Amino acid sequence: MNAASMKLLIVEDDVDFAAALSRAMKKRGFEVALAHDAAEAQAAAETFAPSHAVVDLKLPGESGLKVVAMLAARNPTPAIVVLTGYASIATAVEAVRLGARHYLAKPADADEVLAALLRDQPDSALEVSPNRCRWRGWNGTHPEVLNEHDGNISATRAR
Repeated sequence: MNAASMKLLIVEDDVDFAAALSRAMKKRGFEVALAHDAAEAQAAAETFAPSHAVVDLKLPGESGLKVVAMLAARNPTPAIVVLTGYASIATAVEAVRLGARHYLAKPADADEVLAALLRDQPDSALEVSPNRCRWRGWNGTHPEVLNEHDGNISATRAR
């Protein structure tokens, strides 16, 4: 992919973090658009047509997962990375199921974000299938069971 076609949509409610990430990604060759909530992300996706997106999970109003699903439904689908300070196995599984390629926990620097955006294949540390999940070496609990227990791994052990 050439630099002229690298269009990054950053969906992040932390204005300062979004601005810093925007500056860093522009230095790395991206044209960047910012959105701070799901409605702004929808509007930006329509007018900007991103090839890549970084989506914060926790947004005001709608969840970042809704933004992931909306972006994943676009044609062509942008490479989507979920970036969040509220990492859990359940949300990682759901983000990938909805269309994200990668899921990074904050704090992540611009080089980590860039690597995740440009990786052709999903991160091998986060593999999702209908029957199981594996995240950073842990496996065995069905995503449905995690969702039933609001992502609480300890609660799934009793089942």
